[in-house]
Amino acid sequence: MSAVVAQPSGASSPRKVAFASLIGTTIEWYDFFIYSTAAVLVFNQLFFPGFDPTTGTLLAFSTFAAGFVARPIGAIVFGHFGDRAGRKPMMVLTILIMGIATVAIGLLPTYDAIGVFAPVLLVVLRLTQGFALGGEWGGAVLMATEHSPNGRRGYFGSWPQAGVAVGLILAMTLYIPLESMSKDLFMAWGWRVPFLLSAVLVITGPGYSHEGRGKSGV
Repeated sequence: MSAVVAQPSGASSPRKVAFASLIGTTIEWYDFFIYSTAAVLVFNQLFFPGFDPTTGTLLAFSTFAAGFVARPIGAIVFGHFGDRAGRKPMMVLTILIMGIATVAIGLLPTYDAIGVFAPVLLVVLRLTQGFALGGEWGGAVLMATEHSPNGRRGYFGSWPQAGVAVGLILAMTLYIPLESMSKDLFMAWGWRVPFLLSAVLVITGPGYSHEGRGKSGV
């Protein structure tokens, strides 16, 4: 016998909720994926210049992996508060945390400017990204499935998963125009552009994600 999922009182339409979860996960994964591109192209040179190229690249990749370490912690913390305060407020909060951390990476001074504090702060911000993504991802899937009609949980629950691919495509696409820049300009400020553009998503994303919130706040 299949379980019946009761929809929250005053809940919005399943499509609006699914779309909100898609927007939220797209923003989160965009922020998460642009880091991986920058780790390959610039972080080894700008944040680990004291090492040979191979070691510097491995260290840059290790900071990328730090985000995955923090994701389970974020899932537990925001899952706990999502049960009490509602999925939607937690998703908006995680989008804001992720966006602020991403923009901060785009503004972060390099090793030449502040020394060893540069890679330390980079790791802290990457952990913050992973923490936020872990909280948003589980909440978005739960929000979509909890508001889905009986017999359609798989369909509506797939919308957050689609946000992973959309975020990846968006992150990779934004780096294409930057390839025409000279290497000096790209290393000086060009790589920061995709991170700083996250500020636009931080401003607009929570507004879209907040649509469809029911009276229960779920």
